[in-house]
Amino acid sequence: MKITSIRHDKDAGREMMTVYDVDVLMEKMKTETRDGYVTGLRTVIPQLEGTESAFSHIDKLPRVYPAVECARTKDGGRRMKRYNGLVQLEVKKLAGLAEAELVKRQAMLLPQTFAAFCGSSGKSVKIWVCFALPDGNLPKREQEAALFHAHAYRLAVSCYQPLFPFPITLKEPSLMQSCRMTLDEHPGYNPHAVPFCLEQPFSMPGEQTFRQRQLAEKNPLLRLEPGFETSQTFTMLFETALDKALRDMENWRRGNNLQPLLVRLAEYCYKAGIPEEEVVRQTIIHYYAQAEQQTVRAMVHNIYQESKGFGSKTILTPEQDTALRLEEFMERRYEFRYNTVLNDLEYRQRDSIHFYFRPVDRRVRNTVAINALKEGIRAWDRDVERYLTSEYVSLYNPVEEYLCSVGRWDGKDRIRALANLVPCNNPHWRELFYRWFLSMVAHWRGLDRQHGNSTSPLLVGAQGYRKSTYCRIILPPELRFGYTDSLDFKSKQDAERYLGRFLLVNLDEFDQISSNQQGFLKHLLQKPVANLRKPYGSTIQEVRRYASFIGTSNQMDLLTDPSGSRRFICIEVTAPIDTNVTINYKQLYAQAMDAIYKGERYWLNDEDEAILKETNRDFEQVSPLEQLFHCYFRVTEEEREGEWLTAMEIFNYLQQKTRDKLSVSKIGHFGRSLKKLDIPCKKTNRGTVYHLVRLG
Repeated sequence: MKITSIRHDKDAGREMMTVYDVDVLMEKMKTETRDGYVTGLRTVIPQLEGTESAFSHIDKLPRVYPAVECARTKDGGRRMKRYNGLVQLEVKKLAGLAEAELVKRQAMLLPQTFAAFCGSSGKSVKIWVCFALPDGNLPKREQEAALFHAHAYRLAVSCYQPLFPFPITLKEPSLMQSCRMTLDEHPGYNPHAVPFCLEQPFSMPGEQTFRQRQLAEKNPLLRLEPGFETSQTFTMLFETALDKALRDMENWRRGNNLQPLLVRLAEYCYKAGIPEEEVVRQTIIHYYAQAEQQTVRAMVHNIYQESKGFGSKTILTPEQDTALRLEEFMERRYEFRYNTVLNDLEYRQRDSIHFYFRPVDRRVRNTVAINALKEGIRAWDRDVERYLTSEYVSLYNPVEEYLCSVGRWDGKDRIRALANLVPCNNPHWRELFYRWFLSMVAHWRGLDRQHGNSTSPLLVGAQGYRKSTYCRIILPPELRFGYTDSLDFKSKQDAERYLGRFLLVNLDEFDQISSNQQGFLKHLLQKPVANLRKPYGSTIQEVRRYASFIGTSNQMDLLTDPSGSRRFICIEVTAPIDTNVTINYKQLYAQAMDAIYKGERYWLNDEDEAILKETNRDFEQVSPLEQLFHCYFRVTEEEREGEWLTAMEIFNYLQQKTRDKLSVSKIGHFGRSLKKLDIPCKKTNRGTVYHLVRLG
């Protein structure tokens, strides 16, 4: 493993990058640098605390980047060469080296700890934690590594924090998280650390998803509110009881005799139904400086012995009571989720006969509100609406849910088998379709936010060849809500909104798209995101693109763009497509996930685009002007014959040869057509000239 070290030289205005083998770096940490910068820093830190001054030689200590091995780009910048799978945790504000040694020892108890060493200040500890994918590999692309690293950091914090009596300093996870070069004579180092296994995530960690919430084990307090863990519920009740007791004793202040407050507090806790031991524990937490445990325990026990009506009186405010009862009702009677692809709230009832989620419309909202009132919950419509539009409703992405559930690929090639259903004479169809299918799934996963899936298959054949049916069966039934064959080019905003709403858009009857609309179509194909203002919204938001495109037509002369048609995979369907087949969709998409996971190419390279350029010639539309050109000119590569003519000279000559008047406005289009014909040309002071021979 290689670790990158970078030192900035402000005087020279440049940075020096060094890549160390990790064993060498750990040895280097054990001895002080020749100039003693680390020792100097630790000496002056007590004098600098509380001031705005800084150690004058701080820039002499290079920064160490454990997560990535960096390399130089051609323009002198930095790029990620390799991801190391190391997450750095920091425990700061320690009293000194003794506490740092304690943290290091605790960290090295876990087999996932790769290294633990004292920071350059002498009052912090840096911990490097090992992570890997389930197969032992690491993400190769920088975007995948950034997603993996963010989730790994969150997991590392939750696993390591219970080991330390000091808090881990939380930082935004980044591949370029670093620390200063340090001095530690006895660093903890385990080159054979066992990595935590983590699946490649789809997105940055954020709000809990519907799937995560379903899988999470709940521990509800049966008598009170489901969804709240017992300790959380008791804490809320205790805090409310304490607030009420303090308001009853207006003149009581911290430091006064605790007994009067404790008597009142214990009475309220008894009425609220809080167990005796929980009251003792919470009191000690609040008043640890003046509360002696045995005394508190005896006082609370006596109050609980004397009182009657345990748990008979609520101490919650009416608002708290309504909110908690409404939440309990919602979680007991319904399951809600917010579909982030459809931008719609969905629900199903928690009973034995409702299996599918349905949209939450106004009728459903009113029904939920009436059912809550019938159960005695004093909730208004706005209370129900507030709950349904809050983070209590988890996010649900049907695409990610489906791709996460496909399982392991069995090794059988099903993507090319799906391509084989289309009878054609193009020997490249299987491989081109395979790349397009991988690209579709990769963009569903959001692996490339800089580009869209800009290539689209076009199935050309006679009516009744089941071309549209074939396009539809590409999607599994669970995702078929994301299929459409009605794209309206008249409303550009709606067309762009389709990029985030649909997964596969069928450009049915592609030949009906006018040449003016094809320019906008090319814009849609290459657009990575859509920037739109949602209905009733006040700001323009970036909408993630999911859509890939496919098309059908009955006509051969489809392509009208004189600049080329590398965005389309045109295939002549020679016979009806066999769509009456059983497709194992789980394994079909498992194959795509496996290929992407292993870093297989999902974009078309230059060789593929050259194949497209050649095979698409049969589908290009030859304009009447081009046909007229071929009647009176031919291409020559012999320098001695022919002449060099500009596009306007060629156009004027053709004007003389026909009775129909040619529109001068078409001269720009005609020039692009000449370029498409691969006519030898060169730049001169007259403009671009073409080498041609006149035929008559």
